Amino acid sequence: MAGNTSNKQGSAVTAVNVAQIAGLNTLGISLARVDYAPYGQNPPHIHPRATEILTVLEGSLYVGFITSNPENKLFSKVLNKGDVFVFPQGLIHFQFNYGTNKAIAIAALSSKNPGVITIANTVFGSNPSISGDILAKAFQVDKKMKGERGL
Repeated sequence: MAGNTSNKQGSAVTAVNVAQIAGLNTLGISLARVDYAPYGQNPPHIHPRATEILTVLEGSLYVGFITSNPENKLFSKVLNKGDVFVFPQGLIHFQFNYGTNKAIAIAALSSKNPGVITIANTVFGSNPSISGDILAKAFQVDKKMKGERGL
């Protein structure tokens, strides 16, 4: 079934891992269906315990991952129906539906419990909050800049 994409990201991830199917225990695999509204995205995130292979079932996606320090090189590509892309374990990656139609993808992951750490939610949504001074210095912005949540 299609996920509800009427949210700020315009995407829905429906996970199929050991939490949903106990029979996956010890098998080292899981899946996720990702639905994207037009211009929806699966924002930058990592899977600390799994490599991901993404297959586009419908629509087109701009996808990419960034290597780790010191290179921080972006590897990206536009994928169409039937195309496949691999995101190495632990690297920041994303998907964006740049089209005016919905898109659907299936992600296969090399762990029964791959985990997900969404970068912006983690950094800006921690409880307690990370000090605005630390965030301003890390992102090289003026602390006086304020977004929806502010620094």
